[in-house]
Amino acid sequence: MTEQKRLSPGDQAPAFTLTDSAGETVSLSDYRGRSVVVYFYPAAGTPGCTKQACDFRDSIGELAAAGYDVVGISPDKPEKLARFAADEGVNFPLLSDPDRTVLAEWGAYGEKQNYGRTVTGVIRSTFLVDPEGRIAKAMYNVRATGHVAKLLRELPA
Repeated sequence: MTEQKRLSPGDQAPAFTLTDSAGETVSLSDYRGRSVVVYFYPAAGTPGCTKQACDFRDSIGELAAAGYDVVGISPDKPEKLARFAADEGVNFPLLSDPDRTVLAEWGAYGEKQNYGRTVTGVIRSTFLVDPEGRIAKAMYNVRATGHVAKLLRELPA
């Protein structure tokens, strides 16, 4: 596999401004002064991505109590994200990165293993970004199921 960008704790989180499921623009800078979970997922409406989004939805109170906002990013178009958010009652912003530029800047798009084959696609990844906009934790190749519970256990006190 070729070398691809990976973010590490202490790195400046790459800036982004993307369109959300309601057609509004959302920027990482909107969260300056707050901690935020930024997670990348392959496709809205697929079983794993639905499970992951619903886990974040169901844990939003605990995450907020710990001082974290949540933002999900995928290559899906805003219209698809709007349907997904409505169908699943998603209570946090879902952002559209159709050209995969932001995914690549965060190291969440590139070569990965899928059933023993090397393919190019979205690498399911989660990042904790501190109030100053730096990466506090970078997790690549996370599992859709059980990931949010694990994340909650590992949040800094």
